[in-house]
Amino acid sequence: MVKQANHRRAHGISVRERAYRYIKERISAGKLVAGSPVSELLLAKELGSSRTPIREAMKQLDAEGLLEQNPGGGMTVAQLKREDIVELYELREALEVYSAGKIARQPVRPADRDRLRLLVDQMLVLKKELEESEAQSLGKEQNQRFIDCDLGFHALLMSLTNNARMQRMVNDTRLLIRIFAIRRSGHTAAQLEGIHESHRRILDAVVEQSPLQAMQAMAEHIQVSQQERLNEYDSWRRETALRQHLPGIFEPKTQAGRP
Repeated sequence: MVKQANHRRAHGISVRERAYRYIKERISAGKLVAGSPVSELLLAKELGSSRTPIREAMKQLDAEGLLEQNPGGGMTVAQLKREDIVELYELREALEVYSAGKIARQPVRPADRDRLRLLVDQMLVLKKELEESEAQSLGKEQNQRFIDCDLGFHALLMSLTNNARMQRMVNDTRLLIRIFAIRRSGHTAAQLEGIHESHRRILDAVVEQSPLQAMQAMAEHIQVSQQERLNEYDSWRRETALRQHLPGIFEPKTQAGRP
């Protein structure tokens, strides 16, 4: 009996973890968008499980800020408010600026330096592709490559702190910002140039073992990113208000006399 109970308990934990990862992946991939309801019943059918582990996984995601309780019951994918964006960036700045100073106080291994340099230079590769295509901003595939390079640079840099707790907190914070960021289009060539320059300055200061310069470069980089996110959020809120109060201006224009 004890063995059977332990087996069921272990199985339940396994299903809950699988449900947790499944929901998180769907949110990260944009299949569950901010503000949309999350159905326990539907997820249970998709995963072939009971609703209990789904409910437990959703409670964990609620505690992490990815889901939120509905006043009328149930849960929805969280939609960040303006103050949430500010708080997340304040947390990110506190952790990453401190980390940049800590990393710069010790030599960086040549292998890590070269990997970081490669990630930095990929921004210029994307910028060149964008200019040659004469497009205004990155396309879907290019934008995914940008995300991989940007996250890769910061994740590898954070790994040099040898502090697993800080790495996890920064990764979770950046994930929330990325998932709920209101970005209407990919980065422009000018933005890619700016990000490349910021990353280069951070890396140069770290390699040269200049803690103050590394911290300053990281702070400026995060502050610029925060302002971009806030501008996007404010623009989205204005457009949302206009759509609610003046929907006619967003309707496609028709020829005179035609519906």
